[in-house]
This record gives sequence, C-alpha cells and structure tokens, in this order.
Amino acid sequence: QVQLVESGGGSVQAGGSLRLSCAAFGYTPSSYCMGWFHQAPGKEREGVAAIYTGSGSTYYADSVKGRFTISQDNTKNTLYLQMNSLKSEDTAMYYCAAAYCSSQRGLSIWQYDYWGQGTQVTVSS
Repeated sequence: QVQLVESGGGSVQAGGSLRLSCAAFGYTPSSYCMGWFHQAPGKEREGVAAIYTGSGSTYYADSVKGRFTISQDNTKNTLYLQMNSLKSEDTAMYYCAAAYCSSQRGLSIWQYDYWGQGTQVTVSS
C-alpha cells in the first residue's frame, strides 16, 4: 500500500517561495506517476504538475509554468514542488498523488490512485 505524506506548506507573501515535499512509502520509484494538485475552498481539485518517475518527464498546468518546478529524489523516495513567484491565487490545500504507470500521465484526478492528506499554502498580497 502506497502512503504519501506532504510537508512544507505555510504562509508567505506574494512574490515569495515555498518548497513542498511528499514522502512516499511502499512504492517503487521507477514505476510511478506522481503529481501535485491543489484545491481552494469551494473549488474543485486541480492538477498543478506531474512527473513520470521512470524517465523524469514533467507536465505543468499553464497557470504555473515558469514558476513551479516538480522534481524527485528517488534515493529518498521524495517528491518536491518548488513554488516561486507565488500569487494570492495559489492559495489552496496542496495534495501529493501517485499511480502505478508505464508512461507520463496528465493532471486529471481520476488518473491517480493514492493521495496524501494535504498541506496548506497561503499567499497574502
């Protein structure tokens, strides 16, 4: 059973940076697709960035391209999301997700089977 534990959320002013971490347990790093999603109050959960651990290929939502970077450290079984130039509209709960896969997946929530509990990011203007 895959378990995901997020950390690194917090409060930051607009223009600032945060790095989220997702510790993964019970999976093989080379065979999974992993992603970051966010959900603001009253809104649906949306994909932010995804990575295929087998090749390192990445995929980003248009709203975060050039500002966010998804990466992995397979030696630590940890996924990261570096968030720069944060905006107030980035305020949300951020979730890590994973799915066993053989190629890059997108940012639809139905494509992922395992979810963490989330970490809150608040950006003040």
